[in-house]
Amino acid sequence: MLEKVDLKKKIGKVEYKEMIDGLREQLGELQRQARDLGIPVLILFEGWDAAGKGTLINELILSLDPRGFNVYSIGEPNEEAMMRPYFWRFWNKTPQCGRIVILDRSWYSKILADRVGQGATAHDVQEAFHDSLSFERQLSDDGTLIIKLFLHISEREQRKRLEKLEQDPATAWRVTEADWEHHRQYNKSLLAIEEIMQQTDAECAAWTIIEAHDRRYATLKIIATVIEAMEKRLAVAAAAANVKKDKSTDKHLPASGLSKIFTSSILAGIDLTKSLKDTEYENSMKFYQTRVRELEHIIYSKRIPVIIVFEGWDAAGKGGAIRRLTQDMDPRGYTVIPICAPTAEEKAHHYLWRFWRNVPKAGHIAIFDRSWYGRVLVERVEGFCRENEWRRAYKEINEMEEQWANFGAVLVKFWLHIDKDEQKRRFEERLANPGKQWKITGEDWRNREQWELYENAVDEMFFRTSTTYAPWTLVEANSKEYARKKVIQSVIEAIEDKI
Repeated sequence: MLEKVDLKKKIGKVEYKEMIDGLREQLGELQRQARDLGIPVLILFEGWDAAGKGTLINELILSLDPRGFNVYSIGEPNEEAMMRPYFWRFWNKTPQCGRIVILDRSWYSKILADRVGQGATAHDVQEAFHDSLSFERQLSDDGTLIIKLFLHISEREQRKRLEKLEQDPATAWRVTEADWEHHRQYNKSLLAIEEIMQQTDAECAAWTIIEAHDRRYATLKIIATVIEAMEKRLAVAAAAANVKKDKSTDKHLPASGLSKIFTSSILAGIDLTKSLKDTEYENSMKFYQTRVRELEHIIYSKRIPVIIVFEGWDAAGKGGAIRRLTQDMDPRGYTVIPICAPTAEEKAHHYLWRFWRNVPKAGHIAIFDRSWYGRVLVERVEGFCRENEWRRAYKEINEMEEQWANFGAVLVKFWLHIDKDEQKRRFEERLANPGKQWKITGEDWRNREQWELYENAVDEMFFRTSTTYAPWTLVEANSKEYARKKVIQSVIEAIEDKI
């Protein structure tokens, strides 16, 4: 999903000045509270070469009392470190109670280098993931707040920055041949970074993407991210210690407000102008529908299960896409499973129980019209489950899908995206058509009023659950014809890749 992150976000000088002083003051107060409560804080800065880690670390520490933090730059291990287990030098840099440690790169740098340079086996990489998660869990369980930041820039922006550094005699020394080699391997590194984030995004130490093209925006988002994390941790510690909240922080922007401003967006980068001419749509659909029927018989003979998930906005066209996908298929080989609110029996079980019951047997296809992602979408937004439950669900969903993939299943996950204006037009069109009025309910209009909350939930869902074994496919659905073609084409490609 990293390549789909909206990197065009900017903050103007006036808006920046209006926000920065208040945020710096708020962070300084939180640092003092963390000191008083004895909470250690560990902040990791990872990111692309030339993403601005040094500059942005400096911007962060301007808000802090210098007596209460340490900054460490992590390079290649020296001889002493090489003589010890890998995490020895990181254990030696962990913060003591009440202090903040900021790392310029971390234990993830070696994992990335090994992953891209192919200097490690698959077993070595998995062991590194396991060791990283164990290290973070042990620190977290003991009370350390861990904040992991990844500074993201595009390949083009990275080249531009490296060239600018090289052209200035004062900074040319900072650009090495290794930097250019890393740049040449940008796309390969992108895949490795995606995998690292997927494998190590834990509830106790989640990753935050920092869009780093604009320094002002990145500075504000980093400070806001640290504030939000510290506020949550301090609230827990204060409750446990029966300490009243410092009323002086009430004048500041609450964490929920900061999240709204600095949420990373994938949806914002989707081009909804894509469309098809009628003749192109008709000709391609005939070909694709014939191919899907052929593949249905092939997967049956090879005993390959296929699981297709449709999620998207109300009126985005999920039903129409499913109908075109299955139009020429043998109905004995597939099942469409519409997901509604859970029944009393389903509520009495783990929320994944009803989806496990509908896993297709080998050689068959299951098509879910909405799915287990309701836990991190509608249940999250509407408050049908507790926050700890939907936060935990990201990992539970990934683990379930990984088990299905390991069994040999093909997983295809679609998000059908339309803009708010198109949704309104479709709602009104349904109301005007007696044959379609049943499709629109008061709940649809009410959900529309919470568009921004759902948008934030969808973006986070992409970040947490688009994995190498079950990636999300984002479908530009303002044009129904374009969306239907992309859906069936994507299903074909996924099955063909498998066979």
